[in-house]
Amino acid sequence: MSFLQDVFSRLLDQRRIFQSEKDKRDISELCTALMSEQGEVSGTKVASAVLAKYEMLSNEKKGAFFSALASDYDLDVEDVIDAAQGYAASRSRSALERLTHVSEPRRQELFRRLNQVPGSTEKLVHMREDLFPMLEVHPEYAVIDSDFEHLFDTWFNRGFLLLKPIDWRTPANILEKIIEYEAVHAINDWENLRRRLHPGDRRCFAFFHPVMPEEPLIFVEVALTKGVPSSIESLLADQREELSEGDADTAVFYSISNCQKGLRGVSFGNFLIKQVAEDLSADLSNIKNFVTLSPVPGFARWLGKQDVDETLSEAIDTQDLMPEHLEEFRPQLMTLMAQYMTQAKRDNGFPVDPVSRFHLGNGASLEQINWMADLSDNGMKQSLGMMVNYRYALGSVESNHESYVSDKLVHAAKDVLALAKD
Repeated sequence: MSFLQDVFSRLLDQRRIFQSEKDKRDISELCTALMSEQGEVSGTKVASAVLAKYEMLSNEKKGAFFSALASDYDLDVEDVIDAAQGYAASRSRSALERLTHVSEPRRQELFRRLNQVPGSTEKLVHMREDLFPMLEVHPEYAVIDSDFEHLFDTWFNRGFLLLKPIDWRTPANILEKIIEYEAVHAINDWENLRRRLHPGDRRCFAFFHPVMPEEPLIFVEVALTKGVPSSIESLLADQREELSEGDADTAVFYSISNCQKGLRGVSFGNFLIKQVAEDLSADLSNIKNFVTLSPVPGFARWLGKQDVDETLSEAIDTQDLMPEHLEEFRPQLMTLMAQYMTQAKRDNGFPVDPVSRFHLGNGASLEQINWMADLSDNGMKQSLGMMVNYRYALGSVESNHESYVSDKLVHAAKDVLALAKD
């Protein structure tokens, strides 16, 4: 069925491209026509032509298209001021409707009309991907990005998302995307993927959207363990002994990967982890602990800016950084990691580390710091081999989240806080 759907979708795309090639209007003329079309059928036809024309544009011409969106489809500031003054004076429904209408950039209505076409949501997500590399050179395009994020926040609302298990019976085209999108611990081949999905003590879950059924939005890989793990190698070892799910007491979220670059800034992970934890808790009454085994991507960069002693600095600067180079500095580095996790803040008062902001913002607490937990090249480079566990205590997730957001409070275990003061 999935294969037939894919073939049918490709045939429809080819038909739309063929029809758009017959339409001699350029993309700007088509957009103008789309904004003036009233009929649903004719609007869909023009929207198809716009999307097909866009896909055929060179990068240079896509830049020109975004320039037109930024200028020609922006707010009319004078209309906004006039409408705001009219509403302030009358407080009438008609004045509010006018203010609401003129306060929205015309780009948003254009994107909504483009989204009438089957398969268009995914195309608009990819359109935003095309926009990202241009933002640094063209900061004026940031208003377009803001409109995309605003619309995607609505279109990909949690109420529309479908949570599905990913296992060895999942269609191959989706499994291929799990391999491709894995962003934390690379999946090297199909056998490597099988070891993460097939054993009874492994789980994987992904969010999908009904209009993008073949494209995972985000997925999380879970290991069922006895106790809280302190090393990624112990979880991913080729020859590890499989644990009976009935003997497990802990669910470990060891990899979370966002799949769609064009949905950057749209939050899925907080819903995903909480939903999976609740589902596992309902299905497996023996699972009492929900923790992560997480990377610390900003630690080495932060450490490079600190005033540390010369011998430690020399050890860190070693070209081929190995665990044995750091063993004598273990107490000092563990303390520095605890300080980084609990005290290093951005100007807005939230943690410097992006993974920490994600989990603490979801209501987790920092459970423990693990020495030499990730010996991969990337693990040594970004965090000197260290990883951390965050704990999701379902009964305190909401209160943790509230105090984190309102008071910038970093919830951490006593051992971690004591280590930070060492």
